[in-house]
Amino acid sequence: MQFKIFTPTEYAVFINEGLHDYAAVVEGEVSEYRINQGKWIFFKIKDENSVLDCFSTTFQLKSPLEDGMKVRLYGIPKIYPKSGKFSLSVQWAEASGEGSLKRAFELMKAELEKEGIFSLSRKREIPKFPKRIGIIASKESAAYKDFLKVLSQRFGGMELYLYNVAVQGENSIIEIVEAFKYFNDSKDKLNLDMIILTRGGGSLEDLKSFNSKEVAYAVFSSSVPVVCGVGHEQDISLADYAADIRASTPSNAAELISQQRSDILMHMNNEVYKIESNLNRLVMSSNSDIERFTRLLDGFISGQINAFANLQSRLFNGLKNFEEILIMQRSRIDVFLRLLNSLNPREVLKRGYSIVKFNGRIILSIRNIKKKDTVNISLSDGDINAQVL
Repeated sequence: MQFKIFTPTEYAVFINEGLHDYAAVVEGEVSEYRINQGKWIFFKIKDENSVLDCFSTTFQLKSPLEDGMKVRLYGIPKIYPKSGKFSLSVQWAEASGEGSLKRAFELMKAELEKEGIFSLSRKREIPKFPKRIGIIASKESAAYKDFLKVLSQRFGGMELYLYNVAVQGENSIIEIVEAFKYFNDSKDKLNLDMIILTRGGGSLEDLKSFNSKEVAYAVFSSSVPVVCGVGHEQDISLADYAADIRASTPSNAAELISQQRSDILMHMNNEVYKIESNLNRLVMSSNSDIERFTRLLDGFISGQINAFANLQSRLFNGLKNFEEILIMQRSRIDVFLRLLNSLNPREVLKRGYSIVKFNGRIILSIRNIKKKDTVNISLSDGDINAQVL
């Protein structure tokens, strides 16, 4: 028999190429879990009879593991040429069984909480009356139908955009993350007010996609506010913690984002009553102000009328006194005029007197003239010239 001769390295490569056909999902218990240099992961997976060495990296394994957890691993068997050691090269891992799922949930929650994914300070408010909503759900699920039923019974008028996804199973995480990417990439075109992530209740196994790091990151990273309504009231997923608002159920999600018609009508009636009451108070207050202003105006006008009457009386009395004063002054003036008239030379001349002038000057003494001087004599009714004899 003829055999092909390999070097150890060639034979390891030959074996590894063949082992690719034996990729499988292996379930067992984790032991001796450790991380080297922050990226290389080494651990064992075992059952009652066997132990299998496993290898992976922190970039491949998204779920936190620890010793004692029951997990399912998808891996490819491989021989490492340098050591000849056989191990399973793990591509992904997930907790298996209720206890391990709970522990994986707590570990992932603690990790994401430390990263600030659940911080309350980043939670955003949603509009009271949203217009456009993106929905990530399975269109065949009872949860989606319940959501629509409750929404139709309340204040409607919303535009709904459904992105149909698998809500459990191996493709669910990828589809949910792709749905978030689609809505965020289309936010300007769709102008969404929020995104609803919803599915019905189930076991931790059923809800594990919503407890994955990938979905939690997608919710956290969304530029559009997220309302998460997953499972029953007692179910709280990591997606719930990362969302802006957590609804206890899909139906509760519909209740949180929409208003009850009767509540809106009651609110409107209350607002109308408040407006009417405020208007009535304003009218009453205005009437009171008008009455008070009218009284003040009446008082002011009456005061001005009285003041004007007093002024008129004083003015009348003043004018009367002024008239009397004028009569007295006129009488005094008449006296002065008569006195002045009595002193007027013309009036004196009328009484028989005359004025003698020589060369234009009044002669006051006979010594001021001599014989044959021509003088001018002024009488009351004219002048005459005469010669001194």
